[in-house]
Amino acid sequence: MTTTPAPAVDTPQPPTLLLVDDEANILSSLRRLFRPQGYRVLTAESGDEALQLLAAEPIDLILSDMRMPGMTGAQLLATACERWPDTVRILLTGYADMSSTIEAINRGQIYRYVSKPWEDDDLKLLVRDALERKYLKLENERMTQTIAEQNEQLRHFNAELEARVQARTKELSEALAATDKAHRDLRQSYTSTVRVFCELIESRSPILKGHGRRVADLARNIARKLGVSDAEQQTLVLASMLHDMGKIGLPDELLAKSYSTLHAEERSVVMTHPARAETLLMGISPLREAAAIVRAHHEHFDGTGYPDGSAGLAIPRLARILAVANAFDSLQLGTMVGRTLSPKDALDFIVANRGKRYDPSVVDAFVSVGVSLKTERANSEQRLRPAMLKAGMVLARDLIHADGYLLLSKGFVVDDAIIEQLLRLERTEGRAVIVSVA
Repeated sequence: MTTTPAPAVDTPQPPTLLLVDDEANILSSLRRLFRPQGYRVLTAESGDEALQLLAAEPIDLILSDMRMPGMTGAQLLATACERWPDTVRILLTGYADMSSTIEAINRGQIYRYVSKPWEDDDLKLLVRDALERKYLKLENERMTQTIAEQNEQLRHFNAELEARVQARTKELSEALAATDKAHRDLRQSYTSTVRVFCELIESRSPILKGHGRRVADLARNIARKLGVSDAEQQTLVLASMLHDMGKIGLPDELLAKSYSTLHAEERSVVMTHPARAETLLMGISPLREAAAIVRAHHEHFDGTGYPDGSAGLAIPRLARILAVANAFDSLQLGTMVGRTLSPKDALDFIVANRGKRYDPSVVDAFVSVGVSLKTERANSEQRLRPAMLKAGMVLARDLIHADGYLLLSKGFVVDDAIIEQLLRLERTEGRAVIVSVA
């Protein structure tokens, strides 16, 4: 056995060739052929000796003669295939050994066989290509393994990331839900406060009780018919509830008279109440938009109203809606003309003043709303006793106590505690409580 070192090549370690032949001169020829190519060359003169070298050192390629005493080349390569499958196997054979060569191809899965005598250049090229093929295969396997490991790491990373995203999404959803609930509670509390304040304003005169609420409901229905946004509808409702706020400072005798029966000096006093209401509301930031609507709700479309004498589209749109809704209820209360009008007569009055006192488009929407309002209310509301209520139901109307004060405002979301309080109220006062819910 002889070992011939080879000069370094571009690979980290020179490829190792194992040359196997029982004839020393052939081994010498092969050694001389491959030594200049930069390979590390090992030689063996029998199959057993070759197996010992294979067991002792990593071999990249075996080039073995077919006919050898004892173990043949076909047997050697078949054993090498079983024990060292990554080693490239090439067989040197004569034409007379073709049947044995076929056996070697089948059993040893040899890369190529070379017929003797060989061409040196062809054999060198064959060995080089065989080694390149092996290294490409190994590199491909290494890259495949690396990719598989990276994919597994990526899968774990994605799973962790997804879990974190889900956890964060849950946190944000819970925070958003809590914020939304707080906002709803604040808005409900704020609206309820406005409604209670409205009740205090109307407590100055028995005939005004419920006026603000009725005006707000009608104004919102007209606005919805005209395609007004939800945000503007909310502003309109607030303005409707507070439109008479400026009357707080008026004498009781003026509140008891209808506008048409006032003499000039009294009218001049009453005509100040929209501007006074705006002044009171302007200091409250969320009510500034509503304050501007309140100021203009007695302006007339033809410019004959007060306090500024504005006309047409110069009057805020929401104020033009509020003017119609307020007039319809005021005419029935008798606070506008010298007598109380029926709903039909009040409707006729507003239609007769279309384009004069009132915006024509608002009057048209009001007429349409007036026709369908009773049907809509019948279809959208249920009147229930407290025992039939369920948490989460929404009030369709204000719940007014028999003595005239507000218990719960429209839009209030009932819960178990409120239901229990209503049940207790029924038991305490010995009469039925009827709640209208949407």
